[in-house]
Amino acid sequence: MNELQFLTWVRGPGLDIATGIFLLGVLWRLIEIYSLGRKQDLSAPRHTPGASGLNTVFRRSVPPPGMLKHSPVSYIGGYIFHMGLAIIVFGFAPHILLIGNLTGLSWPGLPSQFVDLAAVVTMAAMVVVLVDRINKPVKRFLSTFEDWFTWAATFVPVLTGWLAVQHLLLPYTLMLALHILSVEILLIVLPFTKLFHVFTLFGSRWYNGRINGHKGVPV
Repeated sequence: MNELQFLTWVRGPGLDIATGIFLLGVLWRLIEIYSLGRKQDLSAPRHTPGASGLNTVFRRSVPPPGMLKHSPVSYIGGYIFHMGLAIIVFGFAPHILLIGNLTGLSWPGLPSQFVDLAAVVTMAAMVVVLVDRINKPVKRFLSTFEDWFTWAATFVPVLTGWLAVQHLLLPYTLMLALHILSVEILLIVLPFTKLFHVFTLFGSRWYNGRINGHKGVPV
């Protein structure tokens, strides 16, 4: 298989397979989560200011008092690379075109120079967060294979995409094919790893806040 054939496969059957597994995996996980159910809480609600699902979503989205100073890399680096990933995925014109072909949705893209800068900053932030995890004994001890794997599965698509756009390291056709393949691997593993938090992050915070708000406990 030459470079062109490889690119054709990953843009055709490979993408169809990855998208199918992604959609079925997400659907299965969501059904699994929301079908768990919970016994009705018959206790009288305790009304406490700030104890609600919506407040918890906002409160858990900012660092607790003192934690930003205590662990700046985790919070600042985390914010930077998550926002950077959002800019890359939803702001780059070719990505928007792909999303439009798959879903029919479309919107204006950001300037390519801005997305390029976002990619570089995102990769730098991810490397800093990784080094911090390696250098901190507690974080390193608590890290599992899944943590290292999901970091790599997220980092490689950004790196290969940036290299393809910059025409670096490998011929453009091959680098583009490797970028698409890395994205397909990410799509396949996302529903079955911690990366699934992209779908449950705010819902779980709202639910925890609602349950604890009923008890009058702000979280």
